[in-house]
Formats: sequence, structure tokens, C-alpha cells
Amino acid sequence: MSELVLTVPGMTCGHCEAAVKGEVTKVTGVTDVAVDLTTKLVTVSGDGIDRAAVVAAIDEAGFEVAS
Repeated sequence: MSELVLTVPGMTCGHCEAAVKGEVTKVTGVTDVAVDLTTKLVTVSGDGIDRAAVVAAIDEAGFEVAS
């Protein structure tokens, strides 16, 4: 099990949280997604998580990952 933590500064509300969770949970290997709107962090847990795929899923939800 591994964990990936990404900063997504554009998230501001429950709709943002739901959109990000909805897309990221579709990524192969992802077992859990936690979104903290206060810190703007998305924590992804799972086996063999592909960072590029998670970033692409967040982009699909309409948000950008901070570099």
C-alpha cells in the first residue's frame, strides 16, 4: 500500500471535493481518496498508484495539481 499527497489549490467546496474524488477513484490501484479543503490536499492510497494517472484524473475533474 502506498500513499500519494498532492496539492490542488483550486478546490473550494463540497462539489469540488466530490468531483475530484469521483475521478480519482476511477484510477487503477486507488483504494481511498481523502480531500482536505482547508489545506487543499488530496491524499490517495492504494497499490501501484500511477501519479500521472491521478494527476490526469484531477485535471479531468477540472482542477490543476500544484507543482
